[in-house]
Amino acid sequence: MNKLTPALLPSETLVRDLRGLISDARRQTAAAVNVGLTLLYWRLGERIRREVLGSQRAGYGEQIIATLSHELTTEFGRGFERTNLTRMMKFAEAFPHEEIVATLSHQLSWSHL
Repeated sequence: MNKLTPALLPSETLVRDLRGLISDARRQTAAAVNVGLTLLYWRLGERIRREVLGSQRAGYGEQIIATLSHELTTEFGRGFERTNLTRMMKFAEAFPHEEIVATLSHQLSWSHL
């Protein structure tokens, strides 16, 4: 086992600073992902509302949502179940303007909204 001489050990300050850089980058990345997902979910909900409910096809709309859920889940995996699509639609209904959502998404996560 090799022992490092004290001259070859990194300083505590360097290690602390590197840890800080890594932690900051992780927080910034998580925040950016949250903003992107929140806007995506709003856009999906808004588009589904416009296409399905805008045509006044409420009963038929449930079938469309089930089909959309199946298609999206098959291709993209979890997160696009019928319940989630319904939440996205309610989200778009509650916040009808994308600018408001963009502002809120910087302060709150999708689960808060």
